[in-house]
Parts: sequence; C-alpha cells; structure tokens
Amino acid sequence: MTIDKRTHYCADVDISDVEKEVTLMGWAHRRRDHGGVIFVDLRDRSGMIQVVFNPEAGQSVHEEAHKIRSEFVLALKGKVRKRPTGMENPALKTGEIEVVVSELEILNESKTPPFSFDETDISENIRLKYRYLDLRRPAIQQNLLLRSKLAAATRNYFEENGFIEVETPFLTKSTPEGARDYLVPSRISKGMFYALPQSPQLFKQLLMVSGFDRYYQIVKCFRDEDLRADRQPEFTQIDVEMSFVTESDLISVMEGLMAQVFRKCLNRELTIPFPQLSYADAINRYGKDNPDVRFGLELADLTDILPQSNFKLFREVIAAGGVVKAIKLDKSSALSRKELDELKDFVAVYGAKGLAWARVNVTDWTSPIYKFLSADEVKKINEKMNTSEGDTLFFVADVPRVVHDSLGNLRLHLAKKLNLYKADDLSFVWITDFPLMEYSETEKRYVSMHHPFTSPRLEDLALLSSQPDKVRARAYDLVLNGSEIGGGSIRIHRKDIQNQVFSVLGLSDEEARSKFGFLLDALEYGAPPHGGIAFGLDRLTMIMTGAESIRDVIAFPKTQKAACLLSDAPSKVSIEQLMELSLKIV
Repeated sequence: MTIDKRTHYCADVDISDVEKEVTLMGWAHRRRDHGGVIFVDLRDRSGMIQVVFNPEAGQSVHEEAHKIRSEFVLALKGKVRKRPTGMENPALKTGEIEVVVSELEILNESKTPPFSFDETDISENIRLKYRYLDLRRPAIQQNLLLRSKLAAATRNYFEENGFIEVETPFLTKSTPEGARDYLVPSRISKGMFYALPQSPQLFKQLLMVSGFDRYYQIVKCFRDEDLRADRQPEFTQIDVEMSFVTESDLISVMEGLMAQVFRKCLNRELTIPFPQLSYADAINRYGKDNPDVRFGLELADLTDILPQSNFKLFREVIAAGGVVKAIKLDKSSALSRKELDELKDFVAVYGAKGLAWARVNVTDWTSPIYKFLSADEVKKINEKMNTSEGDTLFFVADVPRVVHDSLGNLRLHLAKKLNLYKADDLSFVWITDFPLMEYSETEKRYVSMHHPFTSPRLEDLALLSSQPDKVRARAYDLVLNGSEIGGGSIRIHRKDIQNQVFSVLGLSDEEARSKFGFLLDALEYGAPPHGGIAFGLDRLTMIMTGAESIRDVIAFPKTQKAACLLSDAPSKVSIEQLMELSLKIV
C-alpha cells in the first residue's frame, strides 16, 4: 500500500473535522456517476461516509475512480467539507459532511456479490454460504459489535465484584442427563470417548469445593438436540457460581449484572429488583414457566363456577379432574367472526379439542355456548373476569397441561397479532420454586426439572421418598419478554442428600458412581453451600438487538440441520482417520 496509515474510521469523521485531511480505508458500498463528479459511499465497520471524486481535484484520481465497483477495497486521502445546503443525508451519522478525494488506491477488486448488501429479503441459505459477505452487512455487523460490548460489560462487572475467571475442559466425561452429548473418540484409548460439555456444571461445582468462592466464565457449550430459531448445537453461556450464598444473594448480584449490561450496551436503565413469580403462579396465570408479562391476557380459572354446568364438555372435563380456564381480550382489540373461528385451529396444535368464545354484551353474550350456561354462571364469569361490553372471552377445557399450553400460546399469538406491547419494552421476571422432579411417561421414572445437582427445599426433604413430585427445588430462571435468558439453582453440597436424589431418579449407587463419582468424592471433602446460574449469551444478544433468529448474532452459525453451509461441515473423513481411531462406519 502506498496509502498506509488510516486516520479515522468512516463514521468517526464529523463536522468538527471540516477542512482537515483524513485517510480512510474500507469497501465501496455504492458508486454514483453524476456526469463528471463521482460519488462513492465508503463503508467500514463503523458505518459509511460519502466521498467525492471531482476532476478539478485531480484528473488521474478521477480516472482511477471510474474503475470502482461494488465491494472494491479502497484506501484514500482527502479533505473534509460540509455538504451543500439541502444535500445533507439525515439517515447517515456522517450525513452533514463528505470527503473530497485527492489520493486513491484500489487495494483489491471484487467479483459481483451474490446479493446486494441493501437487500433485506435474502435467502438464509445464500447468506450462510457466503457468510463472510453477509457479515459485511451493517445490520449483522451491529449485532456482533453489540455482542462484543455485552461480553466486555459482563467481564468488567464480574471483575469489579470479586469474581475469578476460570476455564474448564472441553474434552470431558460423558454424563448424559438431558440432551444428547457430542462424542469425541480417543485415538490413544481405543474404544473410549470424550464428550463435549453441555455446560461446565460439574467443574464449576468442583471450583467451589476448591475454595474459589466466586467463579465466572464466558464459555462454549454443546448439545446434540433438535434445533429451532433460538437454538444452536454450539452456544455460549455466561456461567457463574458462588459459595456461601442464598437464592436472594445470587439474584441480587445477577440483577446488578443485567443493569450494567443494559446500561453499557443500550443506554437503558433497568428498575431493580425484578418481580418474582413462583412456578405455580406463572403456570396458573400465564400458562407457561417463561411468561411474557409485557401485557395482560392472564388466565382465569373458572373450574369452581362450572362443575354442574349444562354445557356437557365443561361438566365432563371437570368431573374427570380437568380444568376450565379463559382469557379476556379487551374490546379495543375485537376480532372478526372469521378470525375467531380460525383460532380453533391454532389451539388444536397444542392438544385442545376446541376453543369456545364469547363476546360480552350489555345484558348477555354473543356466543355458541351461551345457551348452555345459566344466568348465574354467566354472571359469575363476568365478575371473575371483570368484563366490559365488547370484551371477548376464550375458553379451553381439558387436562391442566393442555389448557395451559393452549391458552398460554394463544395469549402470545393474540398479543403479537394485535400489537399489545411495544417492540422495545423490557419486562424481566424471576420464576422460582420449580418442582424438583417430574414423572416421565416415556422413561417411566422421575427426571430432574433442571439437573440432578439442584438442591430441594429443605422443608420439603421429608417428601422426597414418598411424594417426589411435591418437592420444590431451590431453582430460579430469569425471563425477559417471554424468553428464558438464564437459569440456575442452589446446589446440593451434602453427599447424603445427593445420594437420596440419585436414588429417586432411579440411579443405582453403581450408576451414580460411574457417571458422577468424582463429584460425589469431592462432596466428602468439605464442600461449601453454593449455587449458580448460566445465561444464554446468544439469546440475550438476540433480544437486545431485536434479531429474529439466533443465527443473526453468531458469526458462523449452523443451520437448523446443524450444518455449516460455509465450510460444508459436517463432512466425511478419510478411511485412514477412521482406522487410526478404530472406528468403522456402519
């Protein structure tokens, strides 16, 4: 390069630099020839600035500028000037100024890109195949720049609060409990396998036994599970563990973290402490354990009003131990009859056999089920749901799981369809008191709601052997706008309680020792009370940037089939590599 020292990033030049000479480097975003004067929007990671090639400022430079095409790499020198009155571009940070170029060097040419960087509707497969080009797009670059700020703000917060960053192994022991492990064959120990960690859970607990007291790590984790918009096979956690703490201690520190990262990254001030809901309340009121509390549409339990109802479906469901619940849509968000009928198909996906609706009038309802309900039942429902003329009610009757799934998802669907919240609203809520275990019909045994190292509430310990599904966990999730962004618990630090939990989960002493022997041994050497949490950094970044997919906040993501279109991974390996590992493809 003959122009070898950049003085500014493109978007860092401002009105105070008028009449100064600057040196800029970047990509030609677009070029416009206005009959002699050539304008180029020069782009780098900071943004764009307009540069001008005027034959009066240098004929040779102007002739060279004719060669410029989209995505050519340029270095240039020039003088900053104010744009003529009326020619400003308020859409650009640098829209008041431009640079009149006196020296130009084309550092590299570019083929015509497979898509325009101004397009918004680009096939995701094309974007991922040419990810190095997709990453030049300003929107994606801004996502990754915010992700970087989030990681830096996180590290600064933990360092300021006495935490120690410790790296934990990627090649570790397979302890399948939940999602499938990614396995790595060992060349040295034939027939043996490492596993990539689903989380650093066991190691961070060992660090507490080791006396490190406050640990954190921004760490890669791996889970071989079915993918969707907010999941990836490899993802990043903000991982935390603390000794000698209660739930309230840990929650307070994590609220401080959230306040700092939103202040540093988005200039948003959060109100702390965040509200808290028990798991039971979240399910009963919102139908989900990750409720979006930016809007109402809370579930109302009408079971006690309708046990003797003449509406056969309600009566029979209640008699069989089911429930009848409803949500109320305010009159300002009225739906057409066609839209009401279409919602039956929506809830059917979640197992509901039907969706009853009623529009509230001054003295009665407009509803297919109105004729089956007594005046007293209608009156009590109106009172319980605090209805007004024009409100619409939606009813589902079934087993509790189906009712909660159906109405919980219906309220989200209606809120999005009817714009019942603002896109930039932020509503945090802690969910606490989860069940420690739930019965799996598939496995015919109890399984952990979080993981098997979660401490039960001590006052519930007596129920562990007789009624394990009634035992509450010392667990907590942080939910933001309906997405779980973090979850954790106070851990079991006593070997006797850990063995009790393993026993109820159906793990024999031999199995427990085979899978978790090193942790059980460590608990015998003065393990302190401890607890922790892990935040999904990718998911948090996704919410903070407003991205539609988690793939838009990860530099080189996988598709929903866990494939990398850029590098063609996963791919076949040579027979020699397989033989070296004593492996055979069946």
